[in-house]
Amino acid sequence: MNRMKLELSERIRKCAQMVTEGSRLADVGTDHAYLPVYLVSSGKIPCALAMDINEGPLERARDHIASFGLEDKISTRRSDGLGELAPGEADSVSVCGMGGALTIRILEEGSGVLESIPELILQPQSEVFRVRLWLYDHGFTIDDEDMVLEDGKYYPILHCIHAAAGEKQNLTGAEAYYGPVLLRKKHPILRQFLLYEQEVQEKILAQLANASARTASARKEEVRAVLRRNREVLDGMRE
Repeated sequence: MNRMKLELSERIRKCAQMVTEGSRLADVGTDHAYLPVYLVSSGKIPCALAMDINEGPLERARDHIASFGLEDKISTRRSDGLGELAPGEADSVSVCGMGGALTIRILEEGSGVLESIPELILQPQSEVFRVRLWLYDHGFTIDDEDMVLEDGKYYPILHCIHAAAGEKQNLTGAEAYYGPVLLRKKHPILRQFLLYEQEVQEKILAQLANASARTASARKEEVRAVLRRNREVLDGMRE
């Protein structure tokens, strides 16, 4: 267990914190099964299913599971997304470390089984705003979020549940891009990200100053829009 703690990244540790105690976890795109092994070996959950589309990652997962003697509590399954997960097999689904478009595809194609899943833990690597918008358009709500800075990259982590029957929520632009809960918490890592984003966009704007008006005009306005949104959010976080 101590060895596992040392090996676990902060990003995966934060994902693990989002999983409800006692859940049966289905970890999609499991790779080495770090998340299931950590959660089961720590006693937070009783069992898990480690799923991946490729046999190579599943072999690595089996080796890792075996090294902790957890073969009776964590099973592996080859599956494209949630395609091989049956309703009622899991209480929690994690989709971590994938691009936003792939995360959305997995959720869309698995929408049938997701109806029986109480919670989702998502950690998209890109296009996070698209994932948040998809969730709210498909009957989910984000009830908790966290964010970590690891190896120079910013990782938001979403805990999602089904919205109450008849409840329709909409995200503002800022909430879609930066996270409704992260904004509400005035999360310190989000503030770091906003300052970083501001610096990046200002550099892009400076580079565009020498470009021809025809090619740069639309791009300049896009960058200015990001900077306006960024500054408004930063001002709100200072209040």
